[in-house]
Formats: sequence, structure tokens, C-alpha cells
Amino acid sequence: MTPARNNIALWHILAIATIAFWGTSFVSTKVLLNHGFTAVQIFTLRFAVTYLILLAASHKKFRCQNWKHEFILFICGITGCTLYFWAENTALSLSPSSNVSLIVCTNPLLTMIFGGILYKAERLGKRQVVGCLITFVGMVLVVLNGKFILKLSPVGDMLAFTSSVMWAIYSLVVRQFNGVYSTLFITRKMFFYGALMSLPALFFEAGGDIHKTFDIPWQNFAEPVVSFNFVCLTVFSSLLGYLAWNKVLKQLGTVLASNYIYAIPLVTIITAVIALGERITPVAIAGAVAIVAGMVMAEMKRGS
Repeated sequence: MTPARNNIALWHILAIATIAFWGTSFVSTKVLLNHGFTAVQIFTLRFAVTYLILLAASHKKFRCQNWKHEFILFICGITGCTLYFWAENTALSLSPSSNVSLIVCTNPLLTMIFGGILYKAERLGKRQVVGCLITFVGMVLVVLNGKFILKLSPVGDMLAFTSSVMWAIYSLVVRQFNGVYSTLFITRKMFFYGALMSLPALFFEAGGDIHKTFDIPWQNFAEPVVSFNFVCLTVFSSLLGYLAWNKVLKQLGTVLASNYIYAIPLVTIITAVIALGERITPVAIAGAVAIVAGMVMAEMKRGS
């Protein structure tokens, strides 16, 4: 294997590791929700703590080269952090989780469509498109896990789709900074704006009462299970996850990298089986096989 192919393999491994972090995050979030935290409180705290860690690691450069770049990173922060998590978590309170998972995980398809329109370098060959579609079918089977009944919830489903669109926008917008800023700088900026724009969400959740805005159950962090899962969300899903993903987007391209997102439900269901005792069906196993097969096909030489 040549050095170039070794490097490509390394980025694929990093993409898989990132998806593993994100796949387990749903279980960690569920644990925190069961211990008195609201969804808005969870993502606001994880954004704020992640930003402070990144600030401690990188604090020599604060401003972008110009205000246009600053605005674009602001867009990345609110689409890839604040709006994505707000829409997804609100959708979960209005729609069945199977609906939300299925709709949110369509974002690689949206990324493939938008990326092909906006960037010539992101256009895929026929075999890669087929591979992406096979992976999508596999993701559907894993999410449904043998339950082929979807209950429509227009508002919740629309919010889930909004979440998917937000992630696609972030993925495509952030790619233009390849070679302009370091991954550390980009990620730190994203979490700064993500945390900043989460504060209004906290305020509205508290009914506009400033005194209740930060009424967070801090005492629950004394419980080891709460502290452990919050660290998992902050360090692995947010800090390492976004740093790795922004690097993967640079190296593999937005469309092909996004194809790995289809595997998130697979990681989630495996984690749920281990940690929560949930059941996995033959249908989900078939979906897992389809996800892997589709990914392999999608990574084949472009234009083949």
C-alpha cells in the first residue's frame, strides 16, 4: 500500500471513529434527560464547555482574516451546532424517535445533491451514487429495526428535516476554509457561536424568565453516571468528534465523508443493546450489511 493510500485509509478510520462517538451520544443524551436535564440545557452546556477547552488549547488567534469569513463561521456555528440540535431535540419531543432518526439521517443525500450542484469536485460517479443509495436503504432498515410503521407528525417531522438541512449546509459551507484556517481554529469558532446562540434557546425555554434561564440541576453532576455521560458528550462527541470531522471533510470531501453518517443509527442501536438492553432484529442486521456494502461501493474509484 502506497503512502498516499495509507493516508486515505487513516482518514477513513478517523471518520469511523467519529461516527462511533456520535452514535453513542444518543444514549448519553437519553441518560442525562432521565436525570433532570432538558435537551436545551444539555447542548448549551456541552457547547460552552467544549469551547472553553478549545480556547485553553488555542488562544493566540481570535479573529478571522475578514468579516466575511467571520460571518461564514457564524453560519457554521448556528447551523452545525445550535439549530441542528435544537431542531432535532424538539422534533424528538413531537415525533416518534424512529421518524426523527430516519429523517435526520437523510442529510448525506441532501449533501450529495447540494454538493453536486454547488461544487464540481463533489460530484459522484454512477457507482458511488448507487453505493450511497444502498447505504441509505440499510440505514432505513437499521432505524426501523423490524418495525415498519411510521406515524406522521407534520411539525415534528418538518423540524427533523430542518435539522437535516442545517447539517448539510454546515458541511458544505465549512469546506471552503480548507487550507485557510486550522481545524482547531474553525472548530473553536463554531462552538463559540454555537454556545452564544444557545443562550436565547435557554431563555425561551424558561418562558422568558431571566431567573429561570440558568436554573440547571447542577447538583445532579454529583452522580457518577451523569458526570460520565456528560464527559462522553463533551470530550468525545463534541470536542474530538467535531475536530476529527472537520479534518475528515477536508481530506475526503464533503459528500463521501457524509456517507459515513448513515452508520450512526447502527452504532446507536448496538450501544443501546449493550447499555440499555434493547433488542436488535434480523432486519437491522440486514441493514447493517447494506450500510457496509454501500459504503464500500461509494468509496470505489470515482467515475467507475
